[in-house]
Amino acid sequence: MDTRPIGIFDSGLGGLTVLKELQKEFVNEDFIYLGDTLNFPYGEKTKDEITQFSKNNIEYLIKQNVKLIIIACGTATSQCIDEVKKTFNIPIIGIIEPTVEYVKKSKIKEIGVMATNGTIRSGAWEFNLKQEMPDIKVISKACPLLANIVEEGKIASKESLDAIHNYVQIFKENDIKHIILGCTHYPLYDEIIKKEFNYDVNLINTAKGVATYLKEFLNKSKIENSKRTFASKIVITKQEKDFEKRAKNILEVNKCEIFLQNY
Repeated sequence: MDTRPIGIFDSGLGGLTVLKELQKEFVNEDFIYLGDTLNFPYGEKTKDEITQFSKNNIEYLIKQNVKLIIIACGTATSQCIDEVKKTFNIPIIGIIEPTVEYVKKSKIKEIGVMATNGTIRSGAWEFNLKQEMPDIKVISKACPLLANIVEEGKIASKESLDAIHNYVQIFKENDIKHIILGCTHYPLYDEIIKKEFNYDVNLINTAKGVATYLKEFLNKSKIENSKRTFASKIVITKQEKDFEKRAKNILEVNKCEIFLQNY
């Protein structure tokens, strides 16, 4: 048994979709979530910048005595997970590997990927998918507006609907029925995207794969916690208007305390 918390980080609100899933699946685990709002959005930053931000986040979480770290960010996972795994002596899990495992087990032959500019530019999703399934057809689409719309609290706006409509056309044209939501902000568009396909689409939330992967990892490493000792802690690196309100909406809770960590 290991009573230390699990650390999670993202550039902002998006990774809370992962935290929400993990809280449901791991009722005895404690979590510390770090949203790097100071440096949001990661999707438009350089690889070097993203790597440094990620290292800063990991260093902070290690100081909080976490037992492992989840990179709940598609951009950071795609840009620097190999480097940070070599740099730090702590288990680090990204969102790509667990999701690829899910796709492989599901025997999916054609798949779409929606992600940030930085993630699509890296080619990480296609590379990892084809490593495991050489014959899989992968169609990727950069969706640069979506994370920003979430952070601004405008998911139901016309701007949001128009952006989704434009981004999914490539999948419709290629008759793609399975789409990876390769940024953790994107599950918040689940209903909007499904409507675009008249609900004839399988949207793959990376949080599901991470939860399955984490369960196996905790069991194998024998570091499960048998009893939760404190409520999840949420930390941000820059104060953002309405962050607490939006976090509560995502997590579906009535109370959510946000702490500020100045870098």
